[in-house]
Amino acid sequence: MGSKDNKMKELGYERQNFWKTSSDKEKKAAFKFADEYKEFLSECKTVRETVEFSIKALEKGKFQELDPNNKKGDKLYKIYRQKNVIAAVIGKRPIAEGLNIIAPHIDTPRVDLKQNPLYEDSLTQLGMLRTHYYGGIKKYQWMSIPLALHGVIIKKDGEVLHISIGENDDEPVFVMPDLLPHLAADQYAQKVGDAVKASHMNVIFNSIPYVDEKQKEAIKLNALMILNERYGITESDFLSAELELVPAGKARDAGIDASLVAGYGHDDRVCSYTSLAAILELKPENIDKTAVIFFTDKEEVGSEGNTGARSAQFLDFIADLLKANGEPYDSYTLRKAMMNSQIISADVNAAINPNFPSVHEKDNAVIMGHGVSLTKYTGARGKSGSNDANAEFVAKMIRLFNEEKVNWQMGSLGAVDVGGGGTIAKFLAVYGAEVIDCGTGVVGMHAPWELISKADLYSTFKAYTSFLKKG
Repeated sequence: MGSKDNKMKELGYERQNFWKTSSDKEKKAAFKFADEYKEFLSECKTVRETVEFSIKALEKGKFQELDPNNKKGDKLYKIYRQKNVIAAVIGKRPIAEGLNIIAPHIDTPRVDLKQNPLYEDSLTQLGMLRTHYYGGIKKYQWMSIPLALHGVIIKKDGEVLHISIGENDDEPVFVMPDLLPHLAADQYAQKVGDAVKASHMNVIFNSIPYVDEKQKEAIKLNALMILNERYGITESDFLSAELELVPAGKARDAGIDASLVAGYGHDDRVCSYTSLAAILELKPENIDKTAVIFFTDKEEVGSEGNTGARSAQFLDFIADLLKANGEPYDSYTLRKAMMNSQIISADVNAAINPNFPSVHEKDNAVIMGHGVSLTKYTGARGKSGSNDANAEFVAKMIRLFNEEKVNWQMGSLGAVDVGGGGTIAKFLAVYGAEVIDCGTGVVGMHAPWELISKADLYSTFKAYTSFLKKG
């Protein structure tokens, strides 16, 4: 029996449980890394907050803002429209020979305020905010939970006002109240996706009226008075604002053994943080290929717009990088640089939820605690909308992770025909680069509170560091 077991170990594929196979030193490192990550996740609830955090971290790490006319510096970064971060460490080889690129997205599912959000409900005499959800959410999950308001308001004089209300204990939170079960007979009869409609997702904002019996909308006026007094804004300032409702509260340890992290926005800030931490580890003299991280926006709505992965800002950065490095930056050299590149589309995968295992095919699914996920293809049904990584590149990544002692596993996004989903991989693959999806497994993806394993978090960091150094 022992001989057969050894043969199976020799010949079979078996993912390794991090907690069983790692040293005490590695386990302690995973917990320490998770503590730092929780601080990031609690501080960075929006794209803009993530960008601000990244700027501070990069500048602390001696990165300089890229100026293509200034050929000094081998650790460079660029910010685009306060929604994208791109950073690079210049390697020994010419950039035209290819780059090692990690590209996560920094937007998350949320509930946005409409541009003209504030109204008074005449029946209940409550001040309300109209909303428009962003990304693929289960609407009912966002009802009757404490929400915080984050974002920016551009005042009439051009001042940028940063808003965060509801994260501190002495600040109010906001709630979209759900229907009580006693009166929900009709709601229970509907499909789960129809039980809460977008029109139900209005937020109670205030309830005290402005003291003036002649004022018809005294509740709304009192809200405007408070906003004007505290922030110096008027109702028209909402029209250009970007204001988002997100789950209130800090990321927390989860599980009696504190081996998990519960928080908002693991998808995809877990890959953002680990890739940022990885590039901060690099020294130019220790890498051959130039290493790049590219934080994209708008992935949850199709990577559209001037800050999504389909936009031109990434190629613009690489062209500026070529120029700053003293290399030709014509279109031919730019195309060759991208075609010679290797890219990790850094996005999370769906780990098996023990309450709903049937939507996965267990031998090809991600299991929490067993390391970073490599995903050869995403898409839906017959791999529709998917990048499908070349066998040679998949094998190369597996060899690298094995050599660097990274806990990894192969994972797909659910059973065939159950559903599916996509990443930015297909938008990056059009450049001709080798591209594969690689990221952390998440349970409860797109819920207000998601779960990850500290083992997988740390394994993702190790995987990204290995790729940037030696890929």
